Amino acid sequence: MINKRLLIKNLLAHNSENSFYDKKRQINLGEKEGKAKFLKHVCALANSNPANNSYIVIGVEDEDNSIAGVDFFDDSKIQNLVNAYLLNPPLVSYENIPFPHLPDDLVVGLVSIRPSKGRTCSLRKNIWKYSAGTVFYREGSISIPAEFARSPEIGNEEVVTSIETHSQNNVEMTLDGVFDFFRKHEDINPTYKVFKEYFVVCWSGKKKVVKDDIYYSRVDIALINEQVKLFYSELDEVSISITSDQFKILEYVRLGLNQKYKYYPLEEVEINFRNNATYEMTTKLLFEPPQFEKKTLYHIYNANIALTKKLKAQLPLTSNEEKDLLNMPATYLICYFNGFQDAMERLEEAREELKNHNSRGYQQYKETMRILRKVKYE
Repeated sequence: MINKRLLIKNLLAHNSENSFYDKKRQINLGEKEGKAKFLKHVCALANSNPANNSYIVIGVEDEDNSIAGVDFFDDSKIQNLVNAYLLNPPLVSYENIPFPHLPDDLVVGLVSIRPSKGRTCSLRKNIWKYSAGTVFYREGSISIPAEFARSPEIGNEEVVTSIETHSQNNVEMTLDGVFDFFRKHEDINPTYKVFKEYFVVCWSGKKKVVKDDIYYSRVDIALINEQVKLFYSELDEVSISITSDQFKILEYVRLGLNQKYKYYPLEEVEINFRNNATYEMTTKLLFEPPQFEKKTLYHIYNANIALTKKLKAQLPLTSNEEKDLLNMPATYLICYFNGFQDAMERLEEAREELKNHNSRGYQQYKETMRILRKVKYE
C-alpha cells in the first residue's frame, strides 16, 4: 500500500513539474475559471499517461517546493465534476494528506489520476474559454491543446512505477503515524482500531453523550496506512459506528435562526475493508434543507447585507452585531436553501471582511462553503 505522504515527498524531491506530475499552491473549484483550469490539467495528464497514474500536488510553493498546505477539502464529489465536463474521463480522487509540521486544519491535497486506457480524453462541453472537443496534452510543465503540442510526452510507466514502489508503506511508518496522531490529539480522546489485521484507522474528538448516543465534535479521522486524513471538522458533530469490517461516519450540521438550532444529518460515509488488503469508501448525502418563513428570512438577509457594508466601511460593531457576524455564513446558507439565489454570492463578497475581522467567523465561512459544495455536487 502506498504511503501518500512519502509519495508526495518523492514527487517533490525527484522531479520538477513534468508530463506525469503537476503542483499548485491552491485550486479554486468554486468559479468557472478555476474549474476549467483544473479540468484542463486532468485531461492533459490523463492523455499524456495512458498506461500509468499521474498526480497533482496542491499546497506547495512553486518557487522552492516548500509545503505550505491548504484547507482540508473533503470533496468526494470531484469525480462528478470530471464526469460532467470530460469525455472518456479518467478516474480521479482527491485525498488530504497531513504533514507533521502543519496545523491540524491544513493538509496537502493529492489528486490521483488513473486514465481511461485506450481512449483519448477531451472536453465534453464548453467551459470558460475552452471549447467542447478540445484535447489537452502535457508539454514539459504545461498543459496545452493538442493542436499546439509538438510531440506529446507518453511512456512514463517505468519512472512512475519506480516512484510508487519507493513510496510503499512499512511497519515503522505505520507505527510512527499512530504515535504522531496520538501526540497531536492527546487532549481529545485519540483511539484506533485495526481492520482485517492490516488497516489502521485513528480518530479523535470531543465526546458528548445524549440519551445513550455518543457524538463527537472537533473530529479528526485518518487512515494511517496511507497517511490520508479521511475527515476533519472543527464545528460539525458526527457519530461513529464500527463493525469488524466497516467504519461509518454520520455527519450532522447545526442550523437555525433566532437562537433556535437543530442538528440535521448531512452525509454518511462508509469505509468497507476487505480481506484482500483493499477498501472501498462510499458516501451518501442525507441533507434535507430546513425551511423557514420568507418574512423572517428577508429580515435576516437584509441585516446581513447591512452588516457587510458596515464591515467594509470599517465601522465598529455592537455586541449583538458581533454575534450576528458569527452566524452570517450559516444564515446566508439557509437563505440560499430557501430560494435566495444570490445569497452565496453575497457571502462570497463578505469573505475578506470575515477573514480580517474575526477568525471564528472565517472558520464558519469555510465550513459553510464545505456544506454547500457537498450539496451542489450531489
